[in-house]
Amino acid sequence: MAAVPVIFLGVMVVWPVVAVLDRSLAGTAMADIWRVLARPSVRSVVGFTIFQATLSTVATFLVGVPVAQALARYRFRGRGLLRAVAVVPFVLPTVVVGSAFSELFDRVGLQADRSLAAIVSAHVFFNVAVVVRVVGGFWATADRRLLESAAVLGAGRWGRFWWIELPRLAPVLAAAAVVVFLFSFTSFGVIKILGGPGRATVETEIFRYAINRGEPDVAAVLAMVQIVVVGALALGSAKLQRSLASADRGRVRSGGVRIRSWGQRLHLTAILCLVAGVVVAPLAVLVERSLAVDGGYGLAHYRRLVGDVDLLPVTAVEAFTHSLIFAAVAAIVATTVALTAALTVVRGGRFGRWIEAASLVPLGVSAVTLGFGYVVGFSAFDLRRSVWLVPLAHSVVGLPFVLASIVPALRAIDPALREAASTLGATPAVVRRVIDWPLVRPAALTGAGFAAAVSIGEFGATAFVARGADSFTAPMAVFRLISQPGAALRGQAMALSVLVGLTVALIAVAMEWRRADIGTAL
Repeated sequence: MAAVPVIFLGVMVVWPVVAVLDRSLAGTAMADIWRVLARPSVRSVVGFTIFQATLSTVATFLVGVPVAQALARYRFRGRGLLRAVAVVPFVLPTVVVGSAFSELFDRVGLQADRSLAAIVSAHVFFNVAVVVRVVGGFWATADRRLLESAAVLGAGRWGRFWWIELPRLAPVLAAAAVVVFLFSFTSFGVIKILGGPGRATVETEIFRYAINRGEPDVAAVLAMVQIVVVGALALGSAKLQRSLASADRGRVRSGGVRIRSWGQRLHLTAILCLVAGVVVAPLAVLVERSLAVDGGYGLAHYRRLVGDVDLLPVTAVEAFTHSLIFAAVAAIVATTVALTAALTVVRGGRFGRWIEAASLVPLGVSAVTLGFGYVVGFSAFDLRRSVWLVPLAHSVVGLPFVLASIVPALRAIDPALREAASTLGATPAVVRRVIDWPLVRPAALTGAGFAAAVSIGEFGATAFVARGADSFTAPMAVFRLISQPGAALRGQAMALSVLVGLTVALIAVAMEWRRADIGTAL
């Protein structure tokens, strides 16, 4: 069983990363690497990447922490829907989000192209889900007896928060901050649409130097820098997550308190308005613009999706169909690899830990870097020219999400059940089929759903590995349509963005409800 994840991870993860590092280091003197890094343009790109990621992290916390606190503190009708609305943006395609904020800024009379405000706003939209899930989940399990004792002794609301809650939340806040910074640092689709050449980041420059400028060596050096920085952040995040998991063991989630006072109602209303402005408004504008036709509203842009467009090698509907097919294949591959890897992780000792670390590499290496690695590592093989490299690359990006769903479910199985089955004569294969699979299946289906959602919206690796009409996907079509002037093309981009976003949102909401049902059952 261990051979499946070993071969897959070796070919699809380790090999491309090593190929990038080899391209940047082999045969290149350190002086040449420093010469590339000393370029004013490169220093400017690295500096802007760090600056916008830092600013995006701060802005995300200013929005996400109040929402997480309200969801953890209050019990009210519609809380599950509010949590789902806050989480859905995280799995939306980056090109869809970029399109939404481009239209939103245009609607309010601001210039979205090359706008730092648009980039930061889009990152807040994406990453508020991280704060809500990570910080809100920990906040909901906090023991309130210490707060109640402080209140009895006369401590005010701000005093209780500053001296009691904040120190206890510091580790989880740090963990969430690292994750948000990481995602903002490796953002690709948002920067490509909203940033333009004047707001380039390390991620977009890897693509530009490798594909547009024909300087793969410079792209390799930038990718090496990104691997080092993001890898360090990923290791720090993993360490914080392990300490939080240990501290969280045995904690009981609070159901929250019912809203009774006018102050609490006003507080919740302010939170709902905040979520509406940050999350709902961009999507509402995107839908509105997809329906706007010649001063009125209609479905003309949607009908044009089935027609030929000179910019696209296939129709927009065919590109969307490709995305759905690739998503199904990616979900099947990622789930199969994750199931075999999870068995090794849970029962494989030190070897299992190595498999788990390799499976999480895609979280520490951006999709663009992986895509560049496939170009460099597979250039001499037929796999580079195969249409199926696209769903295989998508499965790599989705693998960590599937593994994160399956491993906890597998570890939660009582060993006594397996021992009893073995005592009755069941072989290991029968134990896995009769005991493990029925208990792990709900978590596997949840992970597969998220892998499919990630695949539908994947743009970074696809931009490198997609070749020809057969591998042209919906996010690529959206990017080409929105990059060109003209109301008709832009309207089609908005319509296709709505279709892609709605599909991904439905999958995400279904998986969120399924996860809630699993938690209730357990």
